[in-house]
Amino acid sequence: MYVAGIDVGAATAKCVIMDDGEIVGYEIIPVSYDLSESAKRVFNATLKKLGISADEIKSVVSTGYGRYNVPFAKKQVTEISCHGRGAIFLIPSTRTIIDIGGQDTKVIAINERGRVLDFVMNDKCAAGTGRFLEVMARVLDVKVEEMGEIALRAKKKVKISSTCTVFAESEVINHLVHKVPREDIIAGLVDAISSRVAALAQRVTIRPDVILTGGVAKNEAVRRSLSEKLGLEILRPKEPQIVGAIGAALFARDILQGKR
Repeated sequence: MYVAGIDVGAATAKCVIMDDGEIVGYEIIPVSYDLSESAKRVFNATLKKLGISADEIKSVVSTGYGRYNVPFAKKQVTEISCHGRGAIFLIPSTRTIIDIGGQDTKVIAINERGRVLDFVMNDKCAAGTGRFLEVMARVLDVKVEEMGEIALRAKKKVKISSTCTVFAESEVINHLVHKVPREDIIAGLVDAISSRVAALAQRVTIRPDVILTGGVAKNEAVRRSLSEKLGLEILRPKEPQIVGAIGAALFARDILQGKR
């Protein structure tokens, strides 16, 4: 029987539909100001992709920043718990999750069953989140999804010393005025965000395997830089943005089976 997990984040909404414990489809869309509408839209898009109706979905669990804006969900579960479940489902050897989203960054320690042992979160400052890269992408006139590839071409990364996104933006503009190559600036930005995330990660006990999730996980330069700073290999799921939604779908399956 079909179940669904919906993760409504600050930047994107994700829906995963599972059948008998297997992922059968998913969608990722940008969120609008109306989070309820975004949740319905990503849910309907996934249904349409699979050619099934809403009546066939027997249980729905929501998670993420906007989890209380999903009126058709049977239950709301924190993104911390959902990431634990989703990570273990995708990579059973996972013991630490680093999730860099649009609004916050989370580092989560889990056990072999995906249960949360400890976590830390940065949700007060944009400097260690995807929003930091989005702001800088606009200044540099590049697409945020291209930044990783561009950074890997750098010959000499510049140092971005400001810990505030607003002041870092001024630094970037100053580098552009002085004709610093764009790839060197982006490499410096990647180093800055990975330094902040690594510092956050040091506040929990990091055990391998470590996986990187969230939209920023698609930035290969960030993954490499973070691996270097933490001194260990960081794995990445094939689709790192749907880990929370997978966890939510697994919780929805538990409800259906009377486990929760």
